[in-house]
Amino acid sequence: MPSLHVPVGLPPSLASTHRTVVMAVLNVTPDSFSDGGQFLHVDRAIERAVHQVNLGADLVDVGGESTRPGAERIPVAEELNRVLPVIRTLSEEGVAVSIDTMRAAVAEAALEAGAVLVNDVSGGLADEAMLPLMSDTDVPMVLMHWRGHSTQMHLRAVYPAGVVHEVTDELCARLDAAVAAGVSADRVVLDPGLGFAKEAEHNWALLQSLEALVGIGQPLLVGASRKRFLGELLGDDQGPRPVDGRDDATLAVTALSAAAGAWCVRVHDARGNVDAVRVAQSWKAGRA
Repeated sequence: MPSLHVPVGLPPSLASTHRTVVMAVLNVTPDSFSDGGQFLHVDRAIERAVHQVNLGADLVDVGGESTRPGAERIPVAEELNRVLPVIRTLSEEGVAVSIDTMRAAVAEAALEAGAVLVNDVSGGLADEAMLPLMSDTDVPMVLMHWRGHSTQMHLRAVYPAGVVHEVTDELCARLDAAVAAGVSADRVVLDPGLGFAKEAEHNWALLQSLEALVGIGQPLLVGASRKRFLGELLGDDQGPRPVDGRDDATLAVTALSAAAGAWCVRVHDARGNVDAVRVAQSWKAGRA
């Protein structure tokens, strides 16, 4: 049975959770693929985050820059203006918050505002200041498998040696880079980056091999929620299933990810995913 690797440096409310953590997505952006534009206003964003926590989310992941395929980058000042008021307010209300950013300046400001985890989808590659910044903190960070910005990544979904092999090697290289920069390995979470420079078959191969990825020995985050490959799986002759029809498939992936030993699942709607984690937890206990 896979063991659950937990990062060091979490607040007690998260560190004492002996099950897969549910991270609720909160995009304060106008153009994210699932909920872009819905939570741009601070009050609506706060309301959404508190609602997700009330439904069982352990952590709220606040992002101010869309990373959907084709998305253009925004100025750092705009990203800061979007995320800081939300992070500050939620932290003051006792909500555990992570910051979803590729920029060291945004990560630093978010940590000062109360964020307890940095989620860098570029794996520390987009900003050379990110890893040195994290080496000076006691906060855990997520390093995702990444091969380029949203406007380029579709060109890089090529894995001649096999996607599981190449993603594993590249994640280990990012872990090594973080450690070389002074980040303690026990504070690093790895994310295979489903949907980032990957076609549907690559995503399914990685999901089927989650136990091998857990076997690297680092906490693992899985972010499959509502992604296009699920829409393609469920589609019909009219095209992929729309985003709002992918939640049930997301629950299935959450249960399988939790059973495989993932430390965290990143999802858009907490309630069903919290239930799926509890089912997987009992499933594993029964097998034990």
